[in-house]
Amino acid sequence: MKKTYVTKMPNHIGAFLKASKCFSELGINITRVSYNKAVDSHTLFIEVDGQEENLEKANVKLREIGYLSNGEESSKIILIQFRLEDKPGSVTNVLELISKFNLNISYISSQENGSGYQQFKMGLNVKDLNGLNEFLTQAEKLCQVEIINYNDTEKVYDNSIFYNTYVDGLVKMMNLTQKKKEELLVNVNLAMQTLDEQGLSPYKTFDSISKFAELLQECKGENFKPRITEHFITEKTRIILIEPDCGSNTAIVESDGQRIFVDSGYACYKDQMLKIINSLIPDFKSKTERLIITHADVDHCGLVNEFDEIILSQRSAECLSAEVDNKLGFRESNNLHLPYVNICKTLTEYEKVEKARLCPLWNKSTLTAPIEQIGFYSVGELNFEVYEGKGGHLSGEILLIDFEHKVAFTGDVFINLTDLTKKQAEYNQYAPILMTSVDTDPKLCQKERYAFLQRLGVGEWSIFGGHGQKKVYCPQTVK
Repeated sequence: MKKTYVTKMPNHIGAFLKASKCFSELGINITRVSYNKAVDSHTLFIEVDGQEENLEKANVKLREIGYLSNGEESSKIILIQFRLEDKPGSVTNVLELISKFNLNISYISSQENGSGYQQFKMGLNVKDLNGLNEFLTQAEKLCQVEIINYNDTEKVYDNSIFYNTYVDGLVKMMNLTQKKKEELLVNVNLAMQTLDEQGLSPYKTFDSISKFAELLQECKGENFKPRITEHFITEKTRIILIEPDCGSNTAIVESDGQRIFVDSGYACYKDQMLKIINSLIPDFKSKTERLIITHADVDHCGLVNEFDEIILSQRSAECLSAEVDNKLGFRESNNLHLPYVNICKTLTEYEKVEKARLCPLWNKSTLTAPIEQIGFYSVGELNFEVYEGKGGHLSGEILLIDFEHKVAFTGDVFINLTDLTKKQAEYNQYAPILMTSVDTDPKLCQKERYAFLQRLGVGEWSIFGGHGQKKVYCPQTVK
C-alpha cells in the first residue's frame, strides 16, 4: 500500500535520517522524496510503500517526534511588493519597519530595471493578521505597497508561499475539505517535482490549474447552463445532447421505448445534471438506467454511480477497477500525467465507481488496426457496431456506429472543435497544458480518426463527439 507523508522537519543534520530509520524499522520502503532547502527548509514529501498496519505505526511514530503536519499552520507567508526608489539605502526604512514588527523574512528578490524604481518582493512570515494590517499602514507611508498572489509572479518563490497560499486558494475557491487539501498538497508537489526534473518552469502549468479551477467554479450552481439540443433520428428515436461548459457531453438516447445514456461529465456538477436530466426525462430511474462510457477519463465518468449498469469495454472496466483497488488507472500510469489527473479528480470531486455496476460487454485481447470492431449494441431502432480504438486517446476507448441511421458516438477520438462555445473552448485549452497532451498517443489518435471517417458511407451523418455540438458530416463532399 502506498502513502505520501507531508512532513515538517527541523532544519538540522540528521533530520531526514531520523525519519528514514522510522520507516526502515517498520519494513516500509521509501519510493519518492521531494525536498528543496533553497525553497523551503522544513517541508519534505515522502512517498512510501508498506503494509497498512505498519503505515499506521509510522503515523504514530512520526507524530510523536513532531514530524507530521496536521494540515494547519500557525503562521502564514505573505508575498509583498514594495516600490522603492532605486538609490542607496532605499530599503533600509522598510527593513527597520519589518524588524520593529518582529516579522521574519523568508524570501527577498529585487532587480533594477532602468525606471528609477525597484519592485522589491519579500516573503514575510506573519502570525498576527491584525498586526499585518498595522504594518501595511505604516509601510504605505514609506512607499507604494502591494500584496501579490502567486499567479501574479513569474515563478515559485517560496514553498511556504506556494504550498500554503496557492493550495489554500484552490481549497477556498472550490470549498474543499481538509482531506482534499492534503491530496492537493501531495499532487501539486509531485507536479512541481516532475516539472523540475524536466527543467521546466512551473508558472504556466500552475497558472493553468488555477484558471481551470476558476472556470469549474464559475460554471456551478445557477451558472451551470449547458447547451441542450434535441435531435430526431426517426419518429421513434431522439437524442438529447447536453453540453456543459466544462467536462464531457452527456447524450440521452431514446428509441422505441428503450433508453441509454452516453458519458456523464464531471462529478462536481452532479446535482445540476440530475436536476436537468429529471426535467428532460420525468421517468428517470423508474426502471433500470444504463450508461455507456466511451472511455475511462475523469471528465466522462462523474455520474457513474447514479446508474444501475455501466456499459463499457473490458479495458475501461480494468481501468476503473484498478482505481477502486488503489492502483493506477491508465492516465495515472504515465508519470507526466499522474499529478494533473489526481489534481483534476480532487477539484472535480471524482468518486470511484462501485464495481458491481460495471458491465463490460466487449473484449478483444489484441488490437492490430487503429480501430477494430469488437461487438454490437442495440437500443430500440438503433443497431450500433462497436469499435475499439488502439489507445490513441486512452486505452479502452470505444466508438459506436449505426450505419443504417448514420449515427455515431465517438467519445474523444473525434470531437467537434469548430462549434464549441467560448467557455468550452477555454476549458479545452487547459487539458493539453496540464497533461502535455489530451491524447496518450496523438499520432495514433489521428490515425483512429481517419480510420473512423473512412468507414462512413455516403450520406449525411450525425456524429456526437465527447465535446462540442453534433457534427453533420457528408463524406461525399470531402475531397
